Amino acid sequence: MALQFPKEKAVALVKVGEKGQIVIPKDARDLFGIRPGDRLLLLADVKKGIALLPPDALEVPEHLFGIAKEAEDDDDPVG
Repeated sequence: MALQFPKEKAVALVKVGEKGQIVIPKDARDLFGIRPGDRLLLLADVKKGIALLPPDALEVPEHLFGIAKEAEDDDDPVG
């Protein structure tokens, strides 16, 4: 007997690739309207785990993504 989840829920086991990437399963992408090119906010906490928030979950000003990109570039030893 297969488990039945409500329409507003998704559960999946994903594999981390060699570059640290994961694929967000189609049912989860559809559930949140995630499209190619969308940005997601990743929250990580050692005790609580990792969460990905869909684009419309928070009103995050675009400049915050720029600040994150600048910080990432500053950590790049090649850049």
